Amino acid sequence: MFMVRSLFSQLFPPERASRGAILYEHSEIAYSELCDETIRVAEVLNGLDIQAGDRVAILLADSPEFIASFVAIISLGAIAVPINLALRREDQLFILEDCGARAAIIEASSMQALIGEADAPPELHDILIVRREGDSQISSVRGMNVQDFVSAKGVSEAPHAEAAIDSDAFILYTSGSTGEPKGAVHSQADIFYTNETYCREVLRLREGDRLFSSSRLPFAYGLGNAFTFPLLNGFTTILCREKPAPAVVSEVFNLYRPTIFFGVPVVYRMLLEHHRSVAPLDTSSLRLCVSAGEALPAQLGEEWEKTFGVQVLDGIGSTEMLHMFMSNHDGEVRYGSSGQLLNGYDARLVDHEGAATEPGEVGNLWIRGASASSRYWQRLETTTQTFVDGWTRTGDLYRCDENGFWWHMGRSDDCFKPTGQWVSPIEVESVMVRHDAVRVAAVVEGFDKDGLSCVCAFLVLTDGHDPESAEIDIRALCEAALPRFKQPRRYYFVSELPYTATGKVQRFKLREQLRGEKGEQQL
Repeated sequence: MFMVRSLFSQLFPPERASRGAILYEHSEIAYSELCDETIRVAEVLNGLDIQAGDRVAILLADSPEFIASFVAIISLGAIAVPINLALRREDQLFILEDCGARAAIIEASSMQALIGEADAPPELHDILIVRREGDSQISSVRGMNVQDFVSAKGVSEAPHAEAAIDSDAFILYTSGSTGEPKGAVHSQADIFYTNETYCREVLRLREGDRLFSSSRLPFAYGLGNAFTFPLLNGFTTILCREKPAPAVVSEVFNLYRPTIFFGVPVVYRMLLEHHRSVAPLDTSSLRLCVSAGEALPAQLGEEWEKTFGVQVLDGIGSTEMLHMFMSNHDGEVRYGSSGQLLNGYDARLVDHEGAATEPGEVGNLWIRGASASSRYWQRLETTTQTFVDGWTRTGDLYRCDENGFWWHMGRSDDCFKPTGQWVSPIEVESVMVRHDAVRVAAVVEGFDKDGLSCVCAFLVLTDGHDPESAEIDIRALCEAALPRFKQPRRYYFVSELPYTATGKVQRFKLREQLRGEKGEQQL
């Protein structure tokens, strides 16, 4: 039998065996059942001769199989690599190759589309297929050992030496909001640190709590929300394989009655629209809502609380730091802010030359805490740029007010100087979304006919509004609320904005669109 590790031991103490761990597809899975399945998966991986340090990819929907696989991989001293199923096939293959995955556990519905005979990464030798009801039998892939996840046989004779909790345990790839994904390497100790900081200080879990996250398990945000926070503390997580569309989230609310809901701003916006235009949303079971991934516009948070009577605690975390290091707190909410620095973390603001900024001024945010990633996987140069003397450079611009609340001013690579003065896209966007016609907004740097930098706004309008008349009103609103150099010069009306799988606006794609437009004009 394989030897259990720290994560396994803390998840499955004997006294919680009969408690409900997971609510999933109209059934409840007890901690004892999840424990048994984790041991079985570990034995299967052991039978594949998975060694300490081997990377094992997880391409699974949010499900008990995902959690059992993650814990089993780590319990063998191997390294788990969750990969989001919503990513493009090219990005999934990139991650498989970048991490050098030795084995993969994959949804049957994704297998054929992902890995063909000519596409299999060279180091990938073993595949475990998770088949759902209605999935067809998977044909073999030449040069690979393909087995059914449920019926695969394992061995339990060979024990493995227990891995230190600070050794490499899993790799989480960034969502690619600024380009190519990078793998942040984390240890088990990082998991425990986020549980002792954010979970203890902000969530304050209590008897009867059921946690539901619209953000998926492969992401740092979702991994804490839907896995480590509820299960490390003996509570219940609600898992849903389906994409968290408003109708799906509404059904989960009705069926499973979550007490804490985690989302990103775009999900909160869609749920409000669904509530108004499609069907009422029953939020009566909720005691708390949490937002992250991108700054929550003040208007959206206020609108949610006014509509449902439940606060939304916005905060900021990162893949590199594993979860949140700043957050609003229950009863202490400043909508539009990321809240206050959590106990256990330090923060500093520096200018573009690296000098500390004056109190109240905007600066580049550096963060320090024991949940930080040790490095990027096989990215020495990027690692040295991001992790500096125990600090992590977040790439975010912030200011801290006299009350200790932190205000996000945008990504440092999103801000620009059209007239020698800095423009924060978030500041301009927060003004435009006050208008009833604006569903969502994104601001980027563009250039006028003379090649000079100017503010450009991409807007998605609510139904029934005409772009021409809306632009007149929005321009007037910006003129009244913003200095001239921050006012958008050009407006683009689009049906939707480009988002990452985690709900962040990909402003670099909007900039690329403008560069393409400029090139066409020059031709």
